[in-house]
Amino acid sequence: MTTDVVVRVRGLEKTFTTSIERLTILKNLDMDVERGSKCVIVGKSGSGKSTLLNIIGGLDTATAGTVEVDGQMISSLSEDDLTHYRQKFLGLVFQFHYLLKDFSALENVFLPAYMAGVPKKQAMEKAEALLRDVGLENRASHLPSQLSGGERQRVAVARSLVNDPDLILADEPTGNLDPANAGVIGDLLFSMADRYKKTLILVTHDMNIASMGDLCYFIKDGSLALSGNSAGEEQ
Repeated sequence: MTTDVVVRVRGLEKTFTTSIERLTILKNLDMDVERGSKCVIVGKSGSGKSTLLNIIGGLDTATAGTVEVDGQMISSLSEDDLTHYRQKFLGLVFQFHYLLKDFSALENVFLPAYMAGVPKKQAMEKAEALLRDVGLENRASHLPSQLSGGERQRVAVARSLVNDPDLILADEPTGNLDPANAGVIGDLLFSMADRYKKTLILVTHDMNIASMGDLCYFIKDGSLALSGNSAGEEQ
């Protein structure tokens, strides 16, 4: 039986060049992510975890190698096609929530769908449903400044799903949270990915979060080592 690989990375390299040095942080890196799986990437700070995620998300470019997502070669996409890819195919969750400070929680979730051309009524209904799913229906009218850190990240999780993307990319989504809230957000991301049948790639330094994944990759010296579901090696 053939597996449905939604993300296929082959021979990926990323090199940064300055006036005094040439630093390669990703070296001949390969990775496959099956559709519907929950994949976690762990590693030391500066190991290239976020860079890899940004390349998959079309937010950065590789020095060499290929990234194919759902049959699309990311490096060959035009700027317009990249925008469409990020808008329609991806949901993004970052360490910082990036909520618009002058808009309510509901508006922050609603806007990406509305801007993507979803009719206003339909976009609003979807945003309301997602806020219910993340337990914030009673906080929908609150501004980000009126929400706790954990609540802001729950809004960010809801926002990442509003355009019904196939793939969720989460970059240290619990990095700014205390352990209790980190566990809540970790649980929420995995449960929402299950509920909505999404593929999830999550970068973290939190081994408790890493243990929730179907598979865990360790990134070290620019390469990945697959460690199944047991995050037994300290990054």
